[in-house]
Amino acid sequence: MSGSRTAVSVLVVEDDAVIRRSVQLALERYGYEVTAAEDGLGGLDAYRAGQQDLLILDVMLPGLDGIGLCRRIREESLVPVLMMSARDDALDVVAGLEAGADDYVVKPVDIGVMVARIRSLLRRATVRADAATDEADRTGAGIANGTANGTAARPLVFGDLSVDPLGLTVHRAGTPVPLAPTELKLLLMFAEHPGIVLDRRRLLREVWDYGWEGDTRVVDVAVVRLRKKIGAERIETVRGFGYKLVKA
Repeated sequence: MSGSRTAVSVLVVEDDAVIRRSVQLALERYGYEVTAAEDGLGGLDAYRAGQQDLLILDVMLPGLDGIGLCRRIREESLVPVLMMSARDDALDVVAGLEAGADDYVVKPVDIGVMVARIRSLLRRATVRADAATDEADRTGAGIANGTANGTAARPLVFGDLSVDPLGLTVHRAGTPVPLAPTELKLLLMFAEHPGIVLDRRRLLREVWDYGWEGDTRVVDVAVVRLRKKIGAERIETVRGFGYKLVKA
């Protein structure tokens, strides 16, 4: 979140006028500042013009669909993205997550669930931003004092993969690896428990911050995305149990 704005800014991109208006009004009642667009290209223009704190994208949009829009957004931003999909469109859900969305809600939209997902995504984004700011402050102070960061600030290294839990940066063979907020938090969870099998429900609770039993597909898809960026061999599937980070 940026500037002196106090309200969280949300962009809703939905072609159905009734749904778009109802979601907008409901979120405004919760105190959000909402901008709406009715198609993908209009949504892209609205995002670039306003730099919102969070995006809600319908999967099925005229022109540029929600999945394509999400991919375009991910080329230039790590802003949290929440997809909306019809209840039975499992393939659309998976495609949206693979495109870089952080989470999804189903139609008909339950506003209570949507607001809970929004709050969870914003908490993750805030923690990431605060940690990056703190690390910048620590680094600046260290340079001013002529000292290096302490042992606790050293990156975690797994083969050619380096994870800095304070600076929230990831490198593979010395090359920076850009990760979406959910991917980064998932990797940090693995890095904090190297070699330990983490089951999907635990990851769902701690990474996605769900206080209820959500859909574990979001975990599987996020792991697939993460593997593509850090190396498929780095995260091992333990059938019937979950996933673990390979230490060596």
